[in-house]
Amino acid sequence: MRRLFSTFSSGPPGVGLLLLRLIAGATLIVSYAQLHNGASLQAITSHVIAALGALLLLAGLWTPVSGAIVAITELWIVFSHGHDPWVSVMLAGLGAALALLGPGAWSVDARLYGWKRIEIRRPDK
Repeated sequence: MRRLFSTFSSGPPGVGLLLLRLIAGATLIVSYAQLHNGASLQAITSHVIAALGALLLLAGLWTPVSGAIVAITELWIVFSHGHDPWVSVMLAGLGAALALLGPGAWSVDARLYGWKRIEIRRPDK
C-alpha cells in the first residue's frame, strides 16, 4: 500500500476522502437493501459484490482494490440492467476516484500501511 500512496491525506483533504467513502459506501448498501424479492440472480449477484466493496470502502480497508471492484461492478450494472443508469454511473465514478485518490488518514489502510513513528528515548541513568 505504501507504494501506491506516499502519504495518507489528513486535515481537510482527509475529511473529504472520509466523506466520499462514507457516502459511496452508504449509497451502495442502501441500493442493495432496496432490491425487490423478485430480482434476478444476476441483479442480486452484482449488488452483493457492490455491497461487499462498500463495506471495505466504509472501513477504508484495501481502498484501491475495493474502489476498483465498486467501479467495475457498477459499470456492469449500468450495461446489464434496464433501469435508470445515472446513480450507477455516479457510484462507478466515486469508486474509481477513491481507487485513485486513496483512503485518507482516517482509515484502516492508514493504520496498517501508513508511516510509523518511532520515538527513541534517552535511557534513564
